[in-house]
Amino acid sequence: MSKRVALVVGARPNYFKAKPVLARLDAHPELEPILVHTGQHYDPSLYEELFAQLDLRAPDVYLGETDRRLSVPDMIQAFAAWLEEAEPAAVAVVGDVDSTVSSALASYYGNTPVAHIEAGLRSGDRSMPEEINRIVTDAVSGLLLVSDPAGVENLAKEGRSGDDVILVGNVMIDTLLERL
Repeated sequence: MSKRVALVVGARPNYFKAKPVLARLDAHPELEPILVHTGQHYDPSLYEELFAQLDLRAPDVYLGETDRRLSVPDMIQAFAAWLEEAEPAAVAVVGDVDSTVSSALASYYGNTPVAHIEAGLRSGDRSMPEEINRIVTDAVSGLLLVSDPAGVENLAKEGRSGDDVILVGNVMIDTLLERL
């Protein structure tokens, strides 16, 4: 029996990061990956062409609306409702956009394990919404997939180490190398 794993995207930076992750999930015989688009970038012109250029399949689930950008509370609510219905075994989130933190929080409070791809990245500037998104997402994630050694060090300073912190490399570089 396959395990359903949701991979969440919502904004253009996520699409590049999701490409190699989705390919690996698709290739795993015991997993059933579900590509979920939160609708953070709601206009099809913001994602359809890029999906085509990346050879990234269309999302299996689209949670957004077509006429407005969803707020963090909107995305949490929409993702929580989908999560309750779909019951994936785990949720993988990438990066530091609002979709990332929204789906991570909904998953955490819905008792669904969360894996954060690009965990441990820090700018040190807490006035940036992305920095808060990174910190919160890492705090609620049970598996921290880190792109560089500095991220491992950052997480250790925050008390996170051990088997739940794994240095996996940079998914943006993976996408770049595939496209060259």
